[in-house]
Amino acid sequence: MPLSRNRDFLLLWTGQAVSVFGTRVAAIAYPLLVLSLTHSPAKVGLVSFANWIPAVLFALPAGALVDRWDRKRIMVLSQLVAGVALTALPLALWAGVITVPLVAAVAFVQGVSFTAYGLAERASLPRLVHTDLLPAALAQNEAKTRGAALAGPPLGGALFGVAAALPFLANAVGYVAATVAATAVRTDLRSTAGRRTESLWAEATSGLRWTWRSPLVRATSLLVAGSNFLFQAMVLTIVVRATETGASAGKVGVMLGIFGAGGLLGALVAAGSYRVFSPKTVVIGVNWVWALLFPLLATTHNPVLLGLICAGSAFMGPMWNVVIGAYQLMLVPDELRGRVGSASTMMAWGVIPLGSLAAGYLLELRGSTFTIVAMAVAMVAIALAATFSPAVRSAPASTDGSPATASRFARSTRAAPVLPAAPATATSAIT
Repeated sequence: MPLSRNRDFLLLWTGQAVSVFGTRVAAIAYPLLVLSLTHSPAKVGLVSFANWIPAVLFALPAGALVDRWDRKRIMVLSQLVAGVALTALPLALWAGVITVPLVAAVAFVQGVSFTAYGLAERASLPRLVHTDLLPAALAQNEAKTRGAALAGPPLGGALFGVAAALPFLANAVGYVAATVAATAVRTDLRSTAGRRTESLWAEATSGLRWTWRSPLVRATSLLVAGSNFLFQAMVLTIVVRATETGASAGKVGVMLGIFGAGGLLGALVAAGSYRVFSPKTVVIGVNWVWALLFPLLATTHNPVLLGLICAGSAFMGPMWNVVIGAYQLMLVPDELRGRVGSASTMMAWGVIPLGSLAAGYLLELRGSTFTIVAMAVAMVAIALAATFSPAVRSAPASTDGSPATASRFARSTRAAPVLPAAPATATSAIT
């Protein structure tokens, strides 16, 4: 069935599109709110740390639960909880009792919900669409996320300029829409596995063991971890760098909107890249593009130019997510998708909170130029690790998306040489 006539896929896609848009509207409001309260980049980093640390703390058990419980129910509850928690911020702002610990607590709950929903949605995708349509479905999901990243920040900056509570209200409404959409899905999204006899911890770690035994999946997961660390630091850095010269909330929103436009353009061509570029080409090439673009951030404080440089980086992210993500979804058995996804998530996103903390303290102690130079050096190290990784260099060349190719990919990822310990990346780039 074509995606355009797939009722349940379109329901989830539409509901999540509204939710992601609301999240992007509020995302710019978090640093602006904390900076207005404290004028401290370090405290902005702490709030971002609270938002991303659930990926470290809860990814593995959440993945096991996604393979045990009804995935639809997990998606509904996660969006509902996030929406309820988010209403605390507008209420506190109106009452004049807003504090950084409250902002951090809401960000933490939002992070827990985001982790659970993302794992359940990704594990459900092969149940909603045919294998041949997985790359197209992933590309549409990329377009949804990148479109929200384009339109959300400018609107969030403008709304924050009118009233600080408005971006958070928009996010809460988005969660309501996603809850309603997920509730209306008819497809049975429960795992195909039978009754579980293992403990929750044993099941949770089985996904990590499977990931570690697959050299290419392991290598890409480690590589994404390194780049995600740097891109999380980069977002905070460009916000602070723009505000150093007095950029308004609206201009910061436009800058992040330009950033998002690059990702949207990348998403529009990502489905075709699956059949054109091999995993090896994508992994090595994307990391070197990022390594070349990072140093350019140190050359300007102009919000538009900063946004354009970041847009070039964002353009490459969807290609990575579609090419590597489709292979993983074809390779992993249904009863393991939640757990393997959680292992990749923990490895890829687990360093993101540290990126926020590191950037916050570096910015406060040494300034934005030093922080950018440090990030650029680290990105070159990651690109070198990708280039010389045995698992990446021996990855299969064909990317035609056929079951036979998926089978060859599975065999090659198990037989490839073990990746040496090195800074590396994962199956889902956040860029």
